[in-house]
Amino acid sequence: MSEKKERKKIAFYIGSLSKGGAERVFVNLAEYFQTEGYCVVMVTQYQKEEEYELPDGIERILSDIEKEKVSGNRVINFFRRLNKLHTIWKEQEADLVLSCIGKNNFMAVVTTMRTKTKAVVSVVGEAKEEYPSKGMRMLADFLFSRAAGVVLQTERSRSFFSRKVGAKAVILPNSLNPAFIRPRYEGVREKKIVSVGRMDANKNQEMQLRAFARLKEKYPEYTLVIYGDGELRFYLEETAAKLGIAERVSLPGVVPDVAARIGRASLFLLTSYSEGVSNALIEALALGLPVIATDVPSGGTEELVEDGVSGLVIPAGDQSALERAMDRLLGDSVYADRLGREAARIQERLAPERVNPLWKAYFEEIANG
Repeated sequence: MSEKKERKKIAFYIGSLSKGGAERVFVNLAEYFQTEGYCVVMVTQYQKEEEYELPDGIERILSDIEKEKVSGNRVINFFRRLNKLHTIWKEQEADLVLSCIGKNNFMAVVTTMRTKTKAVVSVVGEAKEEYPSKGMRMLADFLFSRAAGVVLQTERSRSFFSRKVGAKAVILPNSLNPAFIRPRYEGVREKKIVSVGRMDANKNQEMQLRAFARLKEKYPEYTLVIYGDGELRFYLEETAAKLGIAERVSLPGVVPDVAARIGRASLFLLTSYSEGVSNALIEALALGLPVIATDVPSGGTEELVEDGVSGLVIPAGDQSALERAMDRLLGDSVYADRLGREAARIQERLAPERVNPLWKAYFEEIANG
């Protein structure tokens, strides 16, 4: 009997393995299924310079068409990409493929038709942003209803889709990155407020700067450190200078070992307008940091934080609410510590040994029909 018949084979399909939340989740899942004895293949459209590394033994396949086959006609290129991806599924004969993010889900459903591979689509971000137009929403409803499985991360996301897709979908959480599973720091905390994320308009780090500037006189010993990079980094540096807080604001960029950098901080901020289920927020909670997070439309924050119990939840874009929440936690370390200790309980809830078997059970149910 061939290896393909002896072992279940799972494929993962995503744009690239660049260092983002969805990409990290896919790499973690791929590694888990490999350790469980599955044959695993990672299919990406392209490859970037700064990416997560795959464990040895997981094959990487690029699905984009070769440069010499690129036409000046976009329609021709589209159908060549469809054909190449369809050929990959036929050759790999994976039992199942998990895709994520916007049009990748459409491609997975269409190209697995008339193959042995069953498509499971997943929505990891804000559904309304992944499928913003009426036409894309209708196409999502049409194709998702024909997928073998649909994975969502929040109950609010279910209501975005048709009743047929909503009834078909399952809610599966992301497991916690093992690097953030550690005892909570119980010593005197650093006078540091931290945030982690890409520097773009959606993450709204500008609001953090403005709220911090309003509180700078009341809490002169505190600094604000924002980890990450992006197109707004220079703008944020300029804004900090204009607000007179440049000497108390640090933008170190993308750094290794984030857990060690933020684990002793006094406060963590997530100020996004929209998110799926934020991995940065999960990790801050796991470290037991007191957190302030915006209530994003997907319900991702609501899934993670109980307001006033394991953190403080504020309306997105509300600078005054952020100032009040920061003032409350910085001014009451006992209350902040109580929130942080409750936050750390998420380690139990999202531990890999608890979450990953849920994915395995669902995948096996799909693969076995």
